[in-house]
Amino acid sequence: MTPDELDKLEDNLRAPALNVRITALNTLAAQPATVAIPILQRLSQDNSFLIRRLAAMGFGNQAPDQSAFENLQALITTETDANVLAEIANSIYEFGDPSIPLLVQMFEANDNWLLRQTILSLLQESNHPDVLLTVALKALDDPTQTVKETAILSLRQVLMSPLQTEALTALATLAVSPTWRDRWRAATALTGCDHPQAVALLSTLQTDENHYVVAAALDASMGGG
Repeated sequence: MTPDELDKLEDNLRAPALNVRITALNTLAAQPATVAIPILQRLSQDNSFLIRRLAAMGFGNQAPDQSAFENLQALITTETDANVLAEIANSIYEFGDPSIPLLVQMFEANDNWLLRQTILSLLQESNHPDVLLTVALKALDDPTQTVKETAILSLRQVLMSPLQTEALTALATLAVSPTWRDRWRAATALTGCDHPQAVALLSTLQTDENHYVVAAALDASMGGG
């Protein structure tokens, strides 16, 4: 692209209309990292969190370029908006295994519900059940119920790994939680697990005082959920 075309592209990335920004971002993704990254660096310093979020997306589009990865690492330490941080997490995950320690770091350093749910969802997609278990267990203490529920559902994946015993121990505690939503999500997380302890837990949950829990336990016993 010519310098004038690049200037126009950067203007479009800052355009008020979302469709114009997205089209420009897709165009930028097709450019070499040496062209795209300086533009993304400028966008990442914009006062608008929407523009900074777009920059985070753009860095992810440049994976596996090391410079893009390093820029995202730097943004972790300077960005304060949860929406942007969640997008940074999504983009970092595009870089594969090197992203995992950074995602854990972000989870531990920030208690925002959106960021934490984003990271839990990303770790569910990874092939790191040990990391997922560690983060999920920490998230069980999160004061935001939706984060806690995401963590409980994450244990379903751990159940299918060599760490099944650890996941069952956590779910056994959740199955007797005074909070019905914990018991409800625990029932769903047990779906598809034929371990005798899981079968016993579901049998107990089928007699729960809350009808949502009972329905989830019955569904899980039949392999649904």
